[in-house]
Order: sequence, then C-alpha cells, then structure tokens
Amino acid sequence: MKDIELPLGFGMALAQNEAAMQRFAALPEAEKQAVLQQAHAVGSKREMQQLVARIAGG
Repeated sequence: MKDIELPLGFGMALAQNEAAMQRFAALPEAEKQAVLQQAHAVGSKREMQQLVARIAGG
C-alpha cells in the first residue's frame, strides 16, 4: 500500500495542537494512514480542526 501524503491543512492544524501532534506521531503506521485518509476527505478548516481535536482527545 502506498503511503498517503500529509495534507498541508492537516499539518498546519497539527502544528497548532501539540497534544494531537504527539499522539499522531505515536500512532502505528496503519493508523496514521487511516487518519490521513480522513484528512484528505475533509472539506473545511473547521472540519480539519475537529479531526485534529479528536486525535488530541484520544
């Protein structure tokens, strides 16, 4: 399976949320890819922030 690229908006949102960044970095590779698929499907800045907030919350 080809790795999915990190969307720019997702990277920026992660950079603004230290807890989410740390949790994302600690995920197994398969889970990271699943999160990146979700990030690519996001349609707005608010949705991206909600996705990142979910990561931060566990």
